[in-house]
Amino acid sequence: MTKVLLTGGSGFIAAHILAQLLEANHTVVTTVRSETKATKIREAFPTQTASGALTVAIVPDIAQPTAFDEVILTPGLEVVLHTASPFHYRWTDPQTELIDPALIGTTSILRAIARSAPTVRRVVVTSSFAAIVDPARVLDPSTTFSEASWNPVTIDDIHKDQATAYRASKKLAEQAAWDFVRDPANGARFDLVTVNPPMVFGPVVHYLEEGLEGLNTSNERFLDCLRGNWKEGVPGMGLAMIWVDVRDVARAHVKAGLEIAEAGGRRLFTTAGTYSNAMIPQVVGKEFPEYKDLLPTDTKGGELSPQEERFRFDNEATNALLGIDWIPFEKCIVDTVKSLKQVGA
Repeated sequence: MTKVLLTGGSGFIAAHILAQLLEANHTVVTTVRSETKATKIREAFPTQTASGALTVAIVPDIAQPTAFDEVILTPGLEVVLHTASPFHYRWTDPQTELIDPALIGTTSILRAIARSAPTVRRVVVTSSFAAIVDPARVLDPSTTFSEASWNPVTIDDIHKDQATAYRASKKLAEQAAWDFVRDPANGARFDLVTVNPPMVFGPVVHYLEEGLEGLNTSNERFLDCLRGNWKEGVPGMGLAMIWVDVRDVARAHVKAGLEIAEAGGRRLFTTAGTYSNAMIPQVVGKEFPEYKDLLPTDTKGGELSPQEERFRFDNEATNALLGIDWIPFEKCIVDTVKSLKQVGA
């Protein structure tokens, strides 16, 4: 079994990674921002906490350059899964609240590993399709995004709008990670993998929910649908036309970090394909009749645009490496709604 450091253990994706690691009997040290979150995790896994298979450490601010210096001294660490990074639009200053936590959080942990954790052989960083996509080309059917694609956004663009600032945070953090491991002066004795999912949907981990108001950003559309906020019309798709289930993103991290040696040095473009907002009320209406009166009667506007009006994507290299049978969107909708019902939707 492998000893793993998982950062951001209370996050949407990380919570599923944590469950999968513990189910496979790995030893996990995970970090969270507060004792309140740590307590919730310990209470959810009492057996593993008591046995020492699970340790929860507090890292209150990942934007501090020394944030991970102490936890990285944990003896015997072999793999680091770095998921801690903000994904929300509830900020006022993109530099201090988005760019710094993403960029400094990533470079500081890599520096700490290189300096103090010689047993770590692999680091997996949660990046995003945001680091791949060029928003200016998403409506161009002659454009194909793949593992080799990079968003051209720069630090100078972060004040344009919230979405641009978020995409910049993911691109700059990932780029900094690759630059770090490729520079011999940094003394990295580990290799790097990045996982680049697009929109991530799926069931919430109930023990971490702070009520429905604390729901992760990507799942908010499901809650809006269930609350009747879509009754007058389904929102358009915008630039986000491809997706993946959170449980598959977690599997990708575990496989890339612990199971597939050839993943070293690779970017993994993890997507199940296209989706549409229109499918959400259609599936909810079929599977959850109790919400019937809250659903729109017309889903026009939430459909996926025709192929001749949108980008193409190619993640065959990732599919061949991981061998994941991606969860279908209909199953994701059903499982997500069930999980939201359990926390009060």
